[in-house]
Amino acid sequence: MALRKLKYTHVPVWIKLRHLPVELWTTDGLSTVASGIVKPLYPDSITQACTRLDFARVCVMLDISSKLPRHVIIMIPLENGGESACKVDMEYEWLPPKCTSCHSLGHATSACVLHKPQNRLLLSMFKNRSMWLLPPRTRPLTLHLSLSRMRQLWNRML
Repeated sequence: MALRKLKYTHVPVWIKLRHLPVELWTTDGLSTVASGIVKPLYPDSITQACTRLDFARVCVMLDISSKLPRHVIIMIPLENGGESACKVDMEYEWLPPKCTSCHSLGHATSACVLHKPQNRLLLSMFKNRSMWLLPPRTRPLTLHLSLSRMRQLWNRML
């Protein structure tokens, strides 16, 4: 059985909407504001009950490949026919660590095992001969190879 790493493209995240106009403190209003950026899922119970009015908290489905805006501008219609611009700040409570090198979640680029120099074998071509060089390391690299695989590698070197 072969195991494969799952590639996630969307992840649920809680966001705080600050400076939200009172007119938008409804399920439809919160959905409208959040859907301008991401796919809204549901507000938390305190936001629904309107017991905390300094920010609204909404769970959204975030596309990990998209850029994350820090605010959204809402145009609110006025009674005289004009519009008023309102800036709603977005605060992401938690974002999963994302590697831009291997495009996966769970670790930052600085911690990517695939791109650390001490974890790679460097191939140097010198006078049409292949020579394997091991970079300096703090701990030894352990490779588990079968005898037949070792012979194949040895025959290539000769």
